[in-house]
Amino acid sequence: MISLTPIFMLTLLISSLLGALALMTGKHSLKERETLSPFECGFDPWKKARTPFSLRFFLVTIIFLIFDVEIALLLPLGILSYSPQPEVIIFTALILMIVLIIGLIHEWRLGSLNWT
Repeated sequence: MISLTPIFMLTLLISSLLGALALMTGKHSLKERETLSPFECGFDPWKKARTPFSLRFFLVTIIFLIFDVEIALLLPLGILSYSPQPEVIIFTALILMIVLIIGLIHEWRLGSLNWT
């Protein structure tokens, strides 16, 4: 049986070399204000921090997080396909998919997915 330690060491070495190569050969632009600013949440980091933000943006973010967590619950079901009781796995996946679809229809009818 092959030991995994040399493989891990080799991948660490290769990734470190590629990272160092990218840092040495990359073009750095320190003059532009836009390239130095972080791009997060649609906010301009150079303006006042207490300016109001779009509530629509906040709602879309929350909807994304909810659906992302529910989809993350579906991912381990592929590993459980080797279980002696596939009916339970199919039923669980079906329930999770129904919850996702009902939530999507509900948000669609409320108009939370329209960006106008």
